[in-house]
Amino acid sequence: MDYRSFGKRFEDISGITITPFKEESKEIDWNGVKENVEFLINRGINVLVPCGNTSEFYALTLEEAKEEIRYVVECANKRATVLAGVGYSVATAIEMGNYAKDVGADCIMIHMPIHPFMTDDGVVDYFKSIIENVDLPAVIYFKNPAISDRVLEELSSLDRLVAVKYAINDLPRFARTVQSIPANRDITWVCGVAEKWAPFFFHAGATGFTSGLVNLYPEKSLELLEALKTKDEAKIWSVWNEVLPFENLREKYNSGVNVAIVKEGMRQLGLNAGVTREPVSPLSTEDKAAVRSLIQRWKLDIRKQPQ
Repeated sequence: MDYRSFGKRFEDISGITITPFKEESKEIDWNGVKENVEFLINRGINVLVPCGNTSEFYALTLEEAKEEIRYVVECANKRATVLAGVGYSVATAIEMGNYAKDVGADCIMIHMPIHPFMTDDGVVDYFKSIIENVDLPAVIYFKNPAISDRVLEELSSLDRLVAVKYAINDLPRFARTVQSIPANRDITWVCGVAEKWAPFFFHAGATGFTSGLVNLYPEKSLELLEALKTKDEAKIWSVWNEVLPFENLREKYNSGVNVAIVKEGMRQLGLNAGVTREPVSPLSTEDKAAVRSLIQRWKLDIRKQPQ
């Protein structure tokens, strides 16, 4: 495989799919998953990420996560690149990655390990073991600010590592890391903290960004991407100011409502978002009203929904 060319696919928006849960049973609504995939593809999103954080990855069982990967691949039907999220222990992530390959996913995104005790060397071993044991292009989701970027420098020589989703809001740190890794390694740098931070990350070396907003307003996300690629400064900051209040809402309560805000926006537009699973709680009446106000400001078509 030409890994260098493959990595260019992430010079785009990585759309993190949602997982709609039924209100009473909290089971996955598979019709809702399909509707979400169709909505994203039909509106121009080229990279789909099932089992990302906006998918409520850590609220899924292993079997549910596998089925979500399989079903998104099936629904996408080669119309978009499917970047399957994998994680948990090394053995589990390898199992998930090889399953993703078997069912036709194009690549894997390796979540940052969730563990109270980590060292740089241990994290290097974690990512390296998974990358070396899953024969697919890999994207690292780099999120823990306590872990040194030396981890990325050491892993950058691995052929299968095609991109890094960088989700630490430290722009000088990010810029230093991009500059410290030789350009011939051909790693695509992705802003992992969505539209709010994308203009700043692009200036420091990113060429793509992740998005949860695409699940309800992909046109605005694509408008921002085009402006960033063409370096249209007036358009960049115009769009940025439009989406900033929504992204700020997602950051409330230490980002505890990050997914719930996206799902509420979808619900108000008549899209099948379902409810969230524990430990994500339902939104307050105040936060629902704030979402509604933003959608009205955007002049999107709000269908009448129960308040």
